Amino acid sequence: MSRVLVLNCGSSSVKYRLYDGEEVLRKGAVERVGEPGGGPADHETAVREILDGLDQLDPTGLTGLTAVGHRVVHGGRRFAEPVLVDDAVFAAIEELVPLAPLHNPANLAGIRVAREALPGVPQVAVFDTAFHHTLPEAAATYAIDRDTARRYDIRRYGFHGTSHAYVSRRTAELLGRPYAELNTITLHLGNGASACAVAGGHSVATSMGMSPLEGLVMGTRSGDLDPTVIFHLRREAGMGIDEIDDLLNHRSGLLGLAGVNDVREVLARRDAGDPAATLALDVYTRRITGYVGAYYALLGRVDAVTFTAGVGEHAAGVRAAALAGLGRLGIAVDPARNDGDGDRVISPAGAEVAVCVIGTDEEREIAREARTVAEAATADWGDPPGRRP
Repeated sequence: MSRVLVLNCGSSSVKYRLYDGEEVLRKGAVERVGEPGGGPADHETAVREILDGLDQLDPTGLTGLTAVGHRVVHGGRRFAEPVLVDDAVFAAIEELVPLAPLHNPANLAGIRVAREALPGVPQVAVFDTAFHHTLPEAAATYAIDRDTARRYDIRRYGFHGTSHAYVSRRTAELLGRPYAELNTITLHLGNGASACAVAGGHSVATSMGMSPLEGLVMGTRSGDLDPTVIFHLRREAGMGIDEIDDLLNHRSGLLGLAGVNDVREVLARRDAGDPAATLALDVYTRRITGYVGAYYALLGRVDAVTFTAGVGEHAAGVRAAALAGLGRLGIAVDPARNDGDGDRVISPAGAEVAVCVIGTDEEREIAREARTVAEAATADWGDPPGRRP
């Protein structure tokens, strides 16, 4: 038995899965955490409810856990791989809160409760940013005064790392190719969206930067933007920093352009002749096309382009539009294959570059990494004291 509990604490939700090997024994989510009239008052309460519920549903559910894997959004420069959580690691994650003020506190709340409730079970932090620690310095460095950048930890960190890691590895499996030999562009398109160039299993470029705001157009985030827009809004519109932050993160992207952030609704409005929705989709897909072309140039050779996450997995029209016009690069979508479900290749037979659709599974990737770290620690030190029998 190799049971791993995964806790994925978002800004207003907690997802969980209990694995026994590759089998999912239990899964669920607590939504609207901390919202007025919503769910639990805070993340600590939500995690306690989950642990109590698992015990009630199956008294053996938390028995013999190999590890608890925690998603942590920001690992900064320090954490390049998953780590066992001790007091020093916990404190270091706290120090990174200014880089991820909406997410790291929630992640820490989950770790705190799990450490108290399961004191003998290894707690493993798996960082969204860790997969991108292989970025070359030229990709991670912003062209600003280097002393200022160093002092305030300003650099490209990248996000969605567990998703890009899982999907790029799964693409190699789908194609029957060695992961270490495959060059892949992965496109995680959900309400948040990012692109990643993966060379032989290593991230070498990614669209999100110091925060998840940079890069592709998203549901409510602007993505790439001339920084002068911020100065202009401050000087000419008299908007405060927090107001501009809210505008770019919560009132921009598809929502700002079309009035809705659900791609299904935007597509429906476009098909009904709504010019705002038409423009929104054009801006959205044009940005993706540009990143695919840029990453093709950086990689030199591309074996696969893979779509994932809610939009990437289910919006055939977005996939087709995003790759339209890239035929000279060997990238094309077969309309018949594009319609369908499940992990599959949607490029024409014999295409130079495989275009794939892969269902992302961040929780499974977290479980895999947590299990590996915990088992390595057990091999080094023996069974940790106090683990549930």
